[in-house]
Amino acid sequence: MTSYALKIYMLAAVSFLVGTSEFIIAGILDKVAADIGVPVSAAGQLITVFSLAYAFGTPILMAVTSRMERRKLLLYSLSVFVLGNAVAVLMPGFTFLVASRIILALSTGVFVVTALTVASKLAPSDKQGSAIATLVMGFSTALIVGVPIGRVIASFYDWKMVFGGIGVLGLFAMLAVSLTIPKSEGEEPVPISKQLALLKEPRIAVALLITFFWIAGYAIAYTYISPFLLTITGMSEQGVSAGLFAFGIASLLGSKFGGYSTDKWGVSRTLIGGMLVHAVALILISIAGQSPAFMLPLLVLWSFSAWSSGPTQQYNLIQQAPEASGIMLSLNSSVLQLAMAAGAGIGGLVVEQASLTSISWIGAAGVTVAAATAAVSLGLTRSETRRKAEKRKLQGV
Repeated sequence: MTSYALKIYMLAAVSFLVGTSEFIIAGILDKVAADIGVPVSAAGQLITVFSLAYAFGTPILMAVTSRMERRKLLLYSLSVFVLGNAVAVLMPGFTFLVASRIILALSTGVFVVTALTVASKLAPSDKQGSAIATLVMGFSTALIVGVPIGRVIASFYDWKMVFGGIGVLGLFAMLAVSLTIPKSEGEEPVPISKQLALLKEPRIAVALLITFFWIAGYAIAYTYISPFLLTITGMSEQGVSAGLFAFGIASLLGSKFGGYSTDKWGVSRTLIGGMLVHAVALILISIAGQSPAFMLPLLVLWSFSAWSSGPTQQYNLIQQAPEASGIMLSLNSSVLQLAMAAGAGIGGLVVEQASLTSISWIGAAGVTVAAATAAVSLGLTRSETRRKAEKRKLQGV
């Protein structure tokens, strides 16, 4: 294995660590709520806080630190990440836990964006796509492995042990980065006003709304999946851990299938079809969620269909503005986090005002809106493509 590949895999491993700090809270939500003495709906707002801080804070911090040397920025972000985990472990009460989530969100956002930039610089020009994909896979693997492992640790010991372990591993991550990642210069900042200017185009704004409704619908249900499996489905602790592990594996397979399907059958069929299956899976969970025998395959179907939309939507967004692909993906990342925040917030209201069983119905409604938005968006894209073709024809190009 080449030296640059080892560096990229190391960054992917650290991305897995910071990704676990984001996703783990949904896997241990019931334990956190019981320990700090708040309703599970209130504990769910820890996801809202994280996502809002990530969505609004990361673009600002990246603009402020754009000229900073990249290895130094990686180390600074990891040091703040360790601090965030220490606050979760050492400081008592819900308020400090909220502060911890904000600190972790800001440090995670800066690390992930910077690591993607560093990976693209480390790799040869013909391998940059693979390098970025490796880092994204590392972050996504947190959902597959990190969340169920965290659930097991929290079951046998204490949920604070999870954040304590992540914090200690963060110190080793800092050492690995300092020893292996070479220095690299910062970049000219892309003004936030330039990033937001793309939103003035209706075609791009509607395309980003697909992400919002899709992820919001997903997050309404996923935020409260552990309490749902324990109280509605009646699963044991071991059953919940197994269910979360199956969910994570299915998300990886779904993502792979989404990329394959986009190449073979196109964006329209993959995106709209996947979202419709996603919505049906959530409806079936409401209907058959009381049965552990049915719930496990439904979790797999839900995760597979939900994440089949991921690569397709990213490809769709890049096609909307190929000349500004980096900005489009940055905007998509912020919209995704805002949708996670909205989904967790709406889910909390549903749990408080209606019932835990209602979250998948409401989530299905959100995903159905996403499918309808995708149909409108793809129609606008086809119209724009025809308009440009006719313009070129008139110009004799």
